[in-house]
Amino acid sequence: MAEVIFYLLEQDKLDNQPAPLALACQLAAQAFRNKQACLLWCQDQQSAEALDELLWQRPSDAFIPHNLCGEGPARGTPVEISWVGQQSSPRPVLINLAEQLPPQHQRARQIYDFVPVEEQQKPQARERYKQYRAQGHQLDTRNASSLNES
Repeated sequence: MAEVIFYLLEQDKLDNQPAPLALACQLAAQAFRNKQACLLWCQDQQSAEALDELLWQRPSDAFIPHNLCGEGPARGTPVEISWVGQQSSPRPVLINLAEQLPPQHQRARQIYDFVPVEEQQKPQARERYKQYRAQGHQLDTRNASSLNES
């Protein structure tokens, strides 16, 4: 079973970007540096495209080879961005930005998820937490501020 880490978001924005997207970029960068293939799972195509654009804005010395689902080379890139309703190949690292569990979660070794700041959005994160736990995943919760890109 996978290790699932929920990051508790402490603010809505980081570096003028939505906090979940900014943190997802940091986590994808960590996975890339550790030579682990990563899947960024978004709620919809619009969110996926926003995340793709954010990854393209990284400095050239911090570039992360990535592509949207269905684009790029035949064997894909180290980081793939997909969304609900798309078929994606499972990868060892899964970063969930969607409201529900990704269908590939059972084949990942490391899963990252987020608990939003806003109270009305927290029940969905709690439900995902319960679903991960019910499926036997190892769970951990951390403050988002503990994630530092090195």
